[in-house]
Amino acid sequence: MARPEKVAVVDEIRTKLDEADAAVLTEYRGLTVHELADLRASLRTTGTHYKVFKNTLARRAVEGRGLDEITDLFEGPVAIAFVQGDAAAAAKALRDFGRSHDALVVKGGLLGERVITPVDIESLADLPSRDVILTQIAGLFQQPLTRAAGLFQAFTRNFAYGMQALIDQRVAGGETLPAAEEAPAAEEAPAADEAPAAEDAPAAEAVKATAEDAPAEEAESTESEATESE
Repeated sequence: MARPEKVAVVDEIRTKLDEADAAVLTEYRGLTVHELADLRASLRTTGTHYKVFKNTLARRAVEGRGLDEITDLFEGPVAIAFVQGDAAAAAKALRDFGRSHDALVVKGGLLGERVITPVDIESLADLPSRDVILTQIAGLFQQPLTRAAGLFQAFTRNFAYGMQALIDQRVAGGETLPAAEEAPAAEEAPAADEAPAAEDAPAAEAVKATAEDAPAEEAESTESEATESE
C-alpha cells in the first residue's frame, strides 16, 4: 500500500502537468545550491516553476498517459520546469543559463500533449517571445488602417489643390467668378423695397377714399344751390 506522502507527491506532479502549457525535463548534476537558486529565479520571470522530484514518483505520475518517451527520461538527478505561459521564453531562459553552466542538460519535455526533444526546445528558444509576436501581429493589423488614413488625407489634400488650380486657371482666362457672398443681399433687396409700400398703403387708401367721396360732395353742393335759387 502506497504511503499517503508519496500519493500526494504523485498527485501534485499530475496536477502540475495538467495545468502547465509545457514541461521541460532537465538534469542538474553538478550544479550547486546557489546556481539552482539562480536558475529558479531566472525561470520564475517567465512564469515557470522549477522543482525536483524523485524519479520513481515522477514515472508513476506519467504512467498510463501515453508518455512512454518521457518515462525513459527520468534517469539521474532530474528536475521538471513547469511552464505556465510563454514556452519560448522559458526555453530561452534554460538555453541562456545552460550556455554559462554546462552542468545543466535539457533532456526533453512536453508541449501541451506533444512530446518534444532537446532539438525542439532549442527551436522554441529561437522563436520571438509572445509579447514580441503580439506586437508584430498588432502592427500588421494597424498597417492597413494607417495606410488607409494616409491615402484619405492625400486624396483630400490633392482634391483641394486641384480645385484651387482650376479656379486660378479660370480667373487667368478672364472669367469672372460669381460673388457668392453678394447673392443673399440681392435676394433681400426686394423685401427692403416692399417695406415702404406696405407702410404707404394706408395713405393710398385714404387718397382713394377722398377721390371717391369728392363727386358726392359736389352733387350735394349742386342740389343745395338749386334749392336756394328756387
